[in-house]
Amino acid sequence: MKLLEGPQTLGKGPGFWSGCAVVLALACAYPLFADGYDVGNNVYFFNWVFMALGLSLIWGYGGALSFGQTAFFGVAGYAYGVFTINLGDAYGLTLVSLVAAVGLSALFAGVLGYFLFFGRISGVFLGIVTLSVTLVLERFMSQTAGPEWAIGSARLNGFNGMGGMPSLTIPWFGADIALYPDVGLYYLTLALLVVVYLALRMLVNSRFGNVLVAIRENPQRAEMLGYDIRRYQLVAFVIGSALAGLSGVLYTAWGNYITPSSMGMSAAALPVVWVAVGGRSDLTTTLFGTLLVLAGFQYLTIYGSQYALVVMGFLLVVTILLAPSGIFISLGSFFSRGLRRRQARESI
Repeated sequence: MKLLEGPQTLGKGPGFWSGCAVVLALACAYPLFADGYDVGNNVYFFNWVFMALGLSLIWGYGGALSFGQTAFFGVAGYAYGVFTINLGDAYGLTLVSLVAAVGLSALFAGVLGYFLFFGRISGVFLGIVTLSVTLVLERFMSQTAGPEWAIGSARLNGFNGMGGMPSLTIPWFGADIALYPDVGLYYLTLALLVVVYLALRMLVNSRFGNVLVAIRENPQRAEMLGYDIRRYQLVAFVIGSALAGLSGVLYTAWGNYITPSSMGMSAAALPVVWVAVGGRSDLTTTLFGTLLVLAGFQYLTIYGSQYALVVMGFLLVVTILLAPSGIFISLGSFFSRGLRRRQARESI
């Protein structure tokens, strides 16, 4: 419990955890009252939160702004498609493919991160390099439409995207259980989200997380104290990128489809908006901020598609100028200061 309520995360005490339990209970009860479309749509929202939490770890806690989350998203999504199309969905092989695809994205992140952090690339240059890698991957995958671009039975299909991969299946007595984008996949994704959220809270409140925050605040001082800041940044980068890969696999299994546009310029910028608006330096505000912004973005896409990205860009600019720590965190600080002033006046 100590690691769940450390100094690097907001929220502690019975009140906070009781509120979390209520929210979780409502989330568990939601499919009992909602129709299938809304349940599947919420699975879509949940899928992206893993990527946002990973970016919060890399950027919010580690101080390294990365535009590469969608690159690892795409690598894992395409890998899941290749694995499952070739291996099939029997005997729980889709779960093996999930683990292998996430592992492949983590390996890619480890190789890229090694050259980035051990090459002392930081600041705006880190953002430029990660964005460049993302756009190169997007452009490359868009050029793979020919029949020669196939891995076994899996055609990459260029800008048209890869389809035909099976949904996640869970082996069971007699027959496998297919997790289509409805109640089954909803509960699996929700359970994974709870596990990842709690695990990240424990990580950032551990010694590793404290050192990571120290690196964010003053990397030179942290290095002078004897910490190899490159190793800490690399580990955070790999973990955050693996979570982006998990998003990619779950998204691909949800829609049975993935395209190169999921790694394009607009897609690469959106996770930064989600995390910045909610509050990048805290996991809870990142989680709820991402869900709120995703819902708003989808609404704008449906009812005013030409304005959706403009509004997202405007929201990011407003956040940076008026609430650089994030809208949720800034509002919380504002109300807490007001409460303290009120208590001070009453005590006089």
